[in-house]
Amino acid sequence: MVVATMTTSFMVLVGIFFPSVTGIMAGSNRSGDLADASKSIPVGTIAAILTTSFVYLTSVILFGGAVDRRLLLDKYGASLDGGLIVAQLCWPHPMVIVVGSFLSTLGAGLQSLTGAPRLLQAIAQDGIIPFLAPFGVSTARGEPARALLLTVCISELGILIASLDYIAPILTMFFLMCYGFVNLACALQTLLHTPNWRPRFRFYHWSLSFLGLSLCIAVMFMSSWYYAIVAMALAVIIYKYIEYRGAEKEWGDGIRGLALSAARYSLLRLEEGPPHTKNWRPQILILCKLNDELHPKHRGMITFASQLKAGKGLTLIASVLEGEHHKMIGEAQAAKQSLMKIAKEEKVKGFVDVVIAGHVTDAIKYIVQSAGLGGLRHNTVILGWPYGWRQSTDARNFSVFIDTIRAVSTNQDALLVLKGIDKYPCGSDKVNGNIDIWWIVHDGGLLMLLPFLLKQHKVWKNCKMRIFTVAQMEDNSIQMKKDLKTFLYHLRIDAEVEVVEMVDGDISAYTYERTLMMEQRNEMLKEMRLTRTESQRLVQNIVDHHHEIGSTTHIRKRLDTVQEDTPEDRPVANNVDKKKSSRKNDKNKSDSTESFSNLLKIKPDVMNVRRMHTAVKLNEVIVNKSHDAQLVILNLPGPPKHTAGEQNYMEFLEVLTEGLETVLMVRGSGREVITIYS
Repeated sequence: MVVATMTTSFMVLVGIFFPSVTGIMAGSNRSGDLADASKSIPVGTIAAILTTSFVYLTSVILFGGAVDRRLLLDKYGASLDGGLIVAQLCWPHPMVIVVGSFLSTLGAGLQSLTGAPRLLQAIAQDGIIPFLAPFGVSTARGEPARALLLTVCISELGILIASLDYIAPILTMFFLMCYGFVNLACALQTLLHTPNWRPRFRFYHWSLSFLGLSLCIAVMFMSSWYYAIVAMALAVIIYKYIEYRGAEKEWGDGIRGLALSAARYSLLRLEEGPPHTKNWRPQILILCKLNDELHPKHRGMITFASQLKAGKGLTLIASVLEGEHHKMIGEAQAAKQSLMKIAKEEKVKGFVDVVIAGHVTDAIKYIVQSAGLGGLRHNTVILGWPYGWRQSTDARNFSVFIDTIRAVSTNQDALLVLKGIDKYPCGSDKVNGNIDIWWIVHDGGLLMLLPFLLKQHKVWKNCKMRIFTVAQMEDNSIQMKKDLKTFLYHLRIDAEVEVVEMVDGDISAYTYERTLMMEQRNEMLKEMRLTRTESQRLVQNIVDHHHEIGSTTHIRKRLDTVQEDTPEDRPVANNVDKKKSSRKNDKNKSDSTESFSNLLKIKPDVMNVRRMHTAVKLNEVIVNKSHDAQLVILNLPGPPKHTAGEQNYMEFLEVLTEGLETVLMVRGSGREVITIYS
């Protein structure tokens, strides 16, 4: 009786033909033993494929001509009691087929047993997968003994399973994964036009690789979809492990080349136009000042940027070393490494650069103009407050600060000035309290966006937002508060709103005295080039004079700390020069007395008095409402157009923020950065 079945399955056909192509990588696995691998592998692989295909196709024709069709439909040999049709046709005895099948299977097994250990050893020696390092050891004869032992153990597990139906899908998946990734690598290298990808096979085209990859994936899912998913997940895990641990030898990968191409495409897309308001986020440039050890003078600036960004967007950290490039290149590299280390510790994802220039101001202007690449550039600059500018007779201490503000404004970037940065919370703190926003001038909504972004970080998460706005007596405070609450509601920002009414009263004696002392100090430092010790003596005379005519104790306390005589400023004279020093001091004392008399004749400018009055009154209101706030955010007034008013500008800022520990002064870029549309 002939048992014939008209139906079949795809897996049966795969099981018949697939063994003929599993040896396609045999030459590659033994490439280290070939004299000319780049020549031998293509020739040998193509010849093997052609030979195998010829034998299989010839067998189909010969079986079709020698065996009845009905018997051929018996796939499992039930008509011959489990026997083989080819055994019935062989000569001189059916056992020839059994012996031949055994030898063929043994040869294939030995081929895998010799190729697989060498491949495993090569992977271990290259350090691609670190935990495989012990299997890279060879014997005295160069044999991979440890890798061979591991291969034998894996093979024994397959034997112990004792069911080819369970083993075949697993082996098929990994064979197909191997072939698929080879095709993918070849296709990516070709499409990315990698210079070092130079295949010698002239008839290669990337479409053939994609076709092979597609067929491999299709066969995987057609064979067993759940085995296919497991195999792909395992491949991803291995890849991420290699990426995380890092290989000892970096051979490069197509994924990185693909990332470079994607980055280039994205940068070109960003050049098409500015981002929409709803996509705006601060892309930060931190202008970091270094100390003598080439470390950031205020590390808190980088910490604050980390809290503001929360790992999102672009962060650039830049610093300037003053000097000649060829002499200070070593210091620049050391400073860059220091900044990179701190950025990594603070979990700031971005880029670091250190510039060497003859003039700090010019270097900062160039950085503000050219930092970034194409559309991927900063839109917000973080700047530290110039502490000690009052105690220094060098005008550069604050002129660089003001010139930077001008450069940022000209470049239409937003500016954040951090004052009291050493008292800002670090990354491990969790603060509770209020973030107070003093919204005096509309700046595109940046004052409201910044505290919202800060609250996304765990440090500021528990803080509440309070928004204060200033109204004059003639303004409708109730309507202003209602309109502001409506605006915040549409912005979906949860904050308390308060309108503060300022009474435009008479200018107090304190304000007049404060302005007078500011102008006297400025005039003194402008007209006379004095040492720090002489400057202190004149300033102290001014303080004593104002104290005598009844100025407040508060002014006295502040000006007592204007100048401090440091040890290096104290004159050191030997016994030989005592007389010369005495005559010189008498002359300086006479000049100082004359200059002091001239300074007392100065009358404060009316505009400066009014500006000081505004700063004093506003400071009183801010301190009264926000003295216990964790952070006070307010508008940064614009700098003066001319250098003559720079010192007055700095004094106004000092008065405006007096009595506040942590202050963030913000100057917008002139464009809207927040919208009611989601």
